[in-house]
Amino acid sequence: MRISEIIRLVWLNLSQNKFKVVLTSVGIIVGSATIMLVIAIGTGSREEVAEQFKNLNAGAIDVTYGASADGSSGFGWFSMDGSSSGMPSFGGSGGSMPSFGGGGGSMPSFGGGFGGGSSSGSGSSRSSGSSAMPSFGGMGGVGNATNSDGVILTQKDCEMLLEELDSITDATISYTTSTSVEGGDLDSATYYTIAGVLDNYAQISNLDVSIGTFLTQENDEGKEKVCVLGANVAKEIFGSAYAAYDSIIYIDDRPYVVSGVLEEMGTVASGISPDTAVFVPYQTGIKYITGETVNPTLTVIAADVNKVSEVMEEVSMVLSEEYDGKSFTLSDAGSKMEAATTSNKTLTLLLYSMAAIVFIVGGIGIMNVLFVSVKERTNEIGILKALGCSRKDILMEFLLEASCISFVGACIGVLLSLGITPAVEFFSVRVSLSAQGALLSLVFGVITGTIFGFYPAYKASRLIPVVALNQE
Repeated sequence: MRISEIIRLVWLNLSQNKFKVVLTSVGIIVGSATIMLVIAIGTGSREEVAEQFKNLNAGAIDVTYGASADGSSGFGWFSMDGSSSGMPSFGGSGGSMPSFGGGGGSMPSFGGGFGGGSSSGSGSSRSSGSSAMPSFGGMGGVGNATNSDGVILTQKDCEMLLEELDSITDATISYTTSTSVEGGDLDSATYYTIAGVLDNYAQISNLDVSIGTFLTQENDEGKEKVCVLGANVAKEIFGSAYAAYDSIIYIDDRPYVVSGVLEEMGTVASGISPDTAVFVPYQTGIKYITGETVNPTLTVIAADVNKVSEVMEEVSMVLSEEYDGKSFTLSDAGSKMEAATTSNKTLTLLLYSMAAIVFIVGGIGIMNVLFVSVKERTNEIGILKALGCSRKDILMEFLLEASCISFVGACIGVLLSLGITPAVEFFSVRVSLSAQGALLSLVFGVITGTIFGFYPAYKASRLIPVVALNQE
């Protein structure tokens, strides 16, 4: 029998049983949609991890005094610890990941285990505006989070480490708090994350300024009231970076000149990024916003990223000697990146396993229906054999039917995945659909149907014509 005749028979059988074809391919539909979404979510999560750590120096080591609830502290804007569920937070402030970093105080936690309590500096904080600030990883909090034994890291510790250790190339110190901000287009005082940083923080964190300049050493030494806005903050307060530059905002009721606006960095861990922060000189923040009750994070950069663990031991030893045997919490950026990547791979593997199980169930469904079809069409098979069709022709016909059923199911599954993608993204899950994922879903669907359809097709091809024709 010619291949065109076999294809025509397959088309006739399938077109006369459209509803059965759809029901038979339900398992393939679900499996195809699942595997396409798995690929899309896996790709999206990898992009998310890459984006989260794009301004993270691989040789960065964070040092804080005291530990958070989970024993972690973060670098810069990050707080990716091993206690998370494995996937980084997807999306913005509405992400479903829990807050990173512990801490008490009246303000929410800002990483490093030290809560961003109410400001203890002079000046009253307005009560109006939004007070719900998300968790901010990586810098020490302020206010009520002070240490009972009075150990506070300072800028002098940065200088000491740079002098004593040749294994580090740079060091900085920073802290965060949350306080009221007014000015620009704001109708009332609104709480924003305020970060006290040194002039080298931008270089260490790979932050780029879109307009103006970053904070300088002179700003810090003179305790000048200047600030640098994150991209989103500038848009929210002034409408644009251009309008924000050289304007005035009021932080805790004091005027600050906007000396620069950062480039947009995108979403990072816990939904927090430099985009949502206001940067002020380190000493300015202590004098006017936080007071001396601040517990900062000291960040050093290892000269050799392959010797980060050795540098951590050296830093710990030097600080321990300086502070009479006190213990410090150290964490490195490389471990956070590795943990996030490993967790992402583990979750992706689990999703692939789930998709494989769904495909197997769908294949079994196709096999079952084809067995029933062979039973129903025994006489037809007998007639075809009596007319001269070979075993190969019968095998080919039933295999093509199985492949076509699975192909239809795979196509519907791809369309289904496109339809439910907005629902998945609604839960702040990053989905990155691709033609490669759709093609792979189709291939897996057809292969599954063909494999599970082989045995029923083989059984049909082995029927004896006389017995088949006499079958009731």
